[in-house]
Amino acid sequence: MALMPPRPSVAASHMAEPSTGRKSSRRRVYPWIVFALAFALLLSDYMSRQVLSAVFVPLGQELDLDKGQLGSLISVVALMVGLLTLPVSILADRWGRVRSLIVMAVVWSFATLACAFAQNYEQLLIARFFVGVGEAAYGSVGIALVLGLFAPRVHAALSAAFMAGGSFGTMFGTAIGGVIAVQIGWRWSIGAMAIGGLLLVAVFKVIVTEVRVRRSQYDGDAVEREPSITAKAKPPRAPLSSLFTNPAVVCAYLGSGLQMFMAAVMLTWLPTFFKESYGMGVDKAAGTAAVFVMLVGSGMIGCGYLADRVSRTDPLRKWTVGIAFCGIACIALLAAFRLPTGPEQLILLAIGAFFSAGCSGTTAAMVASLTHKSIQASAMGTLTLANNLLGLAAAPFLIGILADHVSLSGALKIAPLIYLPAATAMYIGRRLHPRGQAKLQALTVAVAR
Repeated sequence: MALMPPRPSVAASHMAEPSTGRKSSRRRVYPWIVFALAFALLLSDYMSRQVLSAVFVPLGQELDLDKGQLGSLISVVALMVGLLTLPVSILADRWGRVRSLIVMAVVWSFATLACAFAQNYEQLLIARFFVGVGEAAYGSVGIALVLGLFAPRVHAALSAAFMAGGSFGTMFGTAIGGVIAVQIGWRWSIGAMAIGGLLLVAVFKVIVTEVRVRRSQYDGDAVEREPSITAKAKPPRAPLSSLFTNPAVVCAYLGSGLQMFMAAVMLTWLPTFFKESYGMGVDKAAGTAAVFVMLVGSGMIGCGYLADRVSRTDPLRKWTVGIAFCGIACIALLAAFRLPTGPEQLILLAIGAFFSAGCSGTTAAMVASLTHKSIQASAMGTLTLANNLLGLAAAPFLIGILADHVSLSGALKIAPLIYLPAATAMYIGRRLHPRGQAKLQALTVAVAR
């Protein structure tokens, strides 16, 4: 006679419920833990990248560098990020985003440590080259990792907050680096950033794993996946060519990259501007610049939150508010750099800084909403490519070269005009958005077959 399986008792069924509740609670908390650790590493990324701007004066004096060479030390990192972000993002989509992030952080931290021992421009340039190699796709892979854990309704705010980590990392790197440079030297400023990065990546490796991330994926549009099934059955992938065939997405790339130009100018050259125009010391100039850099990051978060609020019923409004942010920043910064030094200039500079990168979250959310989920890290990598080639890499070097010919204040007077083509690209993207949604729907159907 076949044995009947025992029926679970009522007590047993009641005992199972708290366990389920605890698992559900962990799934809600763990995404925020991942976000916090990924954000902390992003801070380290930009602290390592931008600490040089705080020590331009003592560094330039010791190694006998002009402004063009100093700007190139910032630009080479952004250039390598721009060139490598897409191929590294593609590899991360296949190899594993968590593992990729860990390797990146280790590389940039050791390369930053090498910068502290450089004895001439060539050695420092090579070390900075490898800082860029390590940081190449951290932003794109990190944001793809984070967005996969949360509902789309908060993607603009999360994207803006994550991308604002660049500004906050610059703020901390600039302020802390300036203080350390005055107290014990510019080399110690750079070394401190490297050590902090290595400590953070050790914590990240222990807490964040591929399996835990997979279990915590947002599943609002699908049933919860068992880890064993997810590991064995890989979902179909969209072709990489679709990253460039959606015209609305291309407009988001262009608009985001161009608006990052002025943000990069402020992140790099404000410490030198305050030293030359206001006669501040290295530490005070770095500290003052850090306040305005904080406004850049705060504006990215605040503008991203506002974009989410006003576009709940109409996604087209994300494009509209992005255009408005570009207009406000352009007017405020054009006026600020034409005024004499004083409170009026600082007030307008603060307004311009707040809105300078305000549409970063909106463009990232548009890219995420108009690309297939299977290649979102690659899409964010393409966005990072645009941000770096058009903004973060181009701005420090071009403004440095221009400053050597017409002075830094003269170069800053014309830099805000870059917002005009940025706003134009976003306006075109708004017009093309419905067509972009239709192309994504057709692609989703084709991939599912």
